[in-house]
Amino acid sequence: MGLFSSLFGRNNDDYTYVPPVKKTDDKPEGLPELYTGMNLDVFTKNGQPFLTGKLAAFTANSLSIERLPGWLSFELAERGKSMMVHGYTKKMIPFTISASIEESTRILCKLNDLKVEEYEEHRETFRLPVNIAASLFYQQDARCENPEECVLIDISTGGACVQSEFLHAEGEVLRLKCQIEDYVPMNFLGQVIRVMEHSPGKFRYGILFAQLNEDELTSLTRTLYNIQVGNRSEWRRSEEGGHW
Repeated sequence: MGLFSSLFGRNNDDYTYVPPVKKTDDKPEGLPELYTGMNLDVFTKNGQPFLTGKLAAFTANSLSIERLPGWLSFELAERGKSMMVHGYTKKMIPFTISASIEESTRILCKLNDLKVEEYEEHRETFRLPVNIAASLFYQQDARCENPEECVLIDISTGGACVQSEFLHAEGEVLRLKCQIEDYVPMNFLGQVIRVMEHSPGKFRYGILFAQLNEDELTSLTRTLYNIQVGNRSEWRRSEEGGHW
């Protein structure tokens, strides 16, 4: 039990000068454990991805989000537009906050009117459906020499859903190895927190990742965001009936 506890315990035409954001680590009352530099995903009310960035500053009723290193400019939104902010604390506890756009530029998004929402109501917006081949390994198989073929159903920065013909128990610690499209292969240590028999002889597992370090979290977030943008661009192309 001690082991589990320790493991899992976005146009270039906007050149308006924006002064540096004063950073503060004061904890807003009633909000989750926020910290400057943490990654946050912002979605519209209907679940469309809007931006992913890092928390630059916060108060009891506002969040200031900047671009991640190496990322392009943010999209713009009108003042007062409702958004949903998703993230994970340092203990990998997910949270959802409803908010309104206070300021929107190419390099900064400021939100106010913060309100903590029930996470389960918005859980699906965190996860990216992929449905690709992957492999599971037992925790002690550190060299990943004995793969167990499975299907990665969806993935988020906090965990994944996989489907396998092999039976595992809740609480079991496994290694998940996968490669999404042409991105760098990824290897995660995670704990089975949910088991469901999806169809005869096929089981689906909810796997909670052990806390990712900053580089791992940034890499995974960038991968998911780029794929989300690609999916959205494909949808726009088909809706418009045109070509690239």
